[in-house]
Amino acid sequence: MRYEEQLLMDLKAEIMDRAERRRRLTRRLFAGGAAVLVAGAAAVAIPVLTGTGTPAYAVNKKADGTVNVQIHEFKDVDQLERDLNEAGVRADVSYLPPGKQCEKGRGKVGGKAMGPGADAAARIVKGGLDINPLLIGQGQTLVLEFTGDQEETAETKKYEMLWRLTASLITGQVGPCVPVDDPTWKGRVAN
Repeated sequence: MRYEEQLLMDLKAEIMDRAERRRRLTRRLFAGGAAVLVAGAAAVAIPVLTGTGTPAYAVNKKADGTVNVQIHEFKDVDQLERDLNEAGVRADVSYLPPGKQCEKGRGKVGGKAMGPGADAAARIVKGGLDINPLLIGQGQTLVLEFTGDQEETAETKKYEMLWRLTASLITGQVGPCVPVDDPTWKGRVAN
C-alpha cells in the first residue's frame, strides 16, 4: 500500500471518529433533557447539532516545538496561514474542490515535506498534522494543498469526507495555486 493511500485511510478514520463523537453527544443531549433544551438552551443546541460551533481549524504549539494543526472545515485559509506564521511555520495553504489540484511548477521544491520519518517537516498523526518548524529551512515555505469536500448524505445523515493532502517544501518564491484537473483523483468530482 502506498504512503498516500495509507495517509488517506488514516485521515478518513479520524474524520469518521469525530463525526461519531458528535453524533453520540447529540443523542445524549436529546435523551437526557429534550424539554430543557427546548426551553432554555436552544441558542446553544443549534450550533452543536449543525456543527457551526466548531472552529474551521485549530493550531496548537506543543511543548516539543512542533505545531499541531487540525482541519475541521475547508475555510478561513488566510487566517490559518497567519496563525501558522505566528506559531513559527511559514506556510502556503490551498483548499481545492474534489478532482482538482494546483498546477505543477509553483516553485523550486527541496527537502522532505511529509512522511513517517523524523526528517519530514510534516507528519499525519492522530489528531491532525504535526509540523516541525525546525525542518523548514531558511527561505522555505511549507506548501499544503487540501483537495476534497465534506458532504452529508441524505440517506444516512452521516458526513462523508473525501480529501487528500499534498505537501511540499518550496525554496524561494511560491507561485499562486492555479486549479487544474487532477487525473489521479478517485471519488466524487465537483460540479
